[in-house]
Amino acid sequence: MNSEIRDAALWESGALKIDWVRRHMPLLSDICEEFTRTQPFRGLRIALSVHLEAKTARLCEVLAAGGADMYVTGSNPLSTQDDVAAALVHEGLHVFAVHGATPEEYARGIRRVLEAGPQVIIDDGGDLVSTLHAEFPALTGGVIGGCEETTTGILRLRKMDAAGTLRFPMMLVNDADCKHLFDNRYGTGQSVWDGINRTTNLIVAGKYVVVAGYGWCGKGVAMRAKGLGAKVIVTEIDPVRALEAAMDGFSVMTMEEAAPLGDLFITVTGCEDVVTEPHFLKMKDGAICCNAGHFECEVAVAKLRKMAVRCRPARAGIEAFELPSGKTVYILAEGRLVNLAAGDGHPAEIMDMSFAIQALSARYLVQRQGSLPRTAGQMLHPVPREIDEAVARRLLSIRGIRIDTLTPAQREYLYGPLA
Repeated sequence: MNSEIRDAALWESGALKIDWVRRHMPLLSDICEEFTRTQPFRGLRIALSVHLEAKTARLCEVLAAGGADMYVTGSNPLSTQDDVAAALVHEGLHVFAVHGATPEEYARGIRRVLEAGPQVIIDDGGDLVSTLHAEFPALTGGVIGGCEETTTGILRLRKMDAAGTLRFPMMLVNDADCKHLFDNRYGTGQSVWDGINRTTNLIVAGKYVVVAGYGWCGKGVAMRAKGLGAKVIVTEIDPVRALEAAMDGFSVMTMEEAAPLGDLFITVTGCEDVVTEPHFLKMKDGAICCNAGHFECEVAVAKLRKMAVRCRPARAGIEAFELPSGKTVYILAEGRLVNLAAGDGHPAEIMDMSFAIQALSARYLVQRQGSLPRTAGQMLHPVPREIDEAVARRLLSIRGIRIDTLTPAQREYLYGPLA
């Protein structure tokens, strides 16, 4: 099998993890049965770069059941689980990922899945799409389209589309309601605190928690912090979101003002240098910083390392940075995604919804091959409302929840007479 993983012998442990989430992802099981019958991806190669753990493995299984030849890598060096990668190889998929990959190993995994010449791309953060355009431009013409999972990835896509450099259609999966309203808010909210609490083993109640960014992910993190008894401070650059945070009952201030107050700092912005040198200098002795945004540049760990007179491991997943003042600042999971680098990521039920959107959006691309525009500035496509509603209705049905429907008279009252 054409793969590069840590140890193929780990597959049984990974298979147990996949079996567990399979039992808690009924939407994907429903879609898997449908794809097995209809084979929407027969004869197609799909390149996937998503955090390589058990829920992602289940998505890979579903796409493979639909006929796809799967080429899989991770989207973060610390989120790959080696036993899950081995389990997928055991099932016959092509996997190129190892936990703790060096930058060179990580880039090699991206390149290996692209060298296969994929027709469909499933991306998380934009590394597949950007590398394909930069290093394999001749292969872009063979790509039907792709799906992007994250806010960060969509920001990168918008830059490319505005510059006229994006060469194939991309579905904005993150913007679908059944993705960001649940994954970003409830998934991030829970999984970030799972990672923090598992890594630190410290109390949250009574502490000042500073949440940088009040988008859907930040809302979820702040909500759960409040539920754990923290005193929550929000920092923002968007006046509307700042006002929303204030009306939700949180203190709102600048990071400079929050720096001396916070016991725990969590960045959820998608931007770089959100917590940087001036803030580190103002922090309390023992302040803890972590990141829940996609890339490890939100907390300026490299700059902190240069400032420190000593760096040392403090605990598994925690590094201590001793400053010239004598104070110590702690960084969780190297400043990478704390919910995945220090935990197992979002709950299975949440990723069931997100990956259902992914799977159905990928099928939508294939069904409309040749009909979606490939014109500069018109390459980005929202997930159709009918896919969002289909996912929601399926899940409501699975959970035994019934909802009302409009009567013909009500529909006419709202929308006017039908033509």
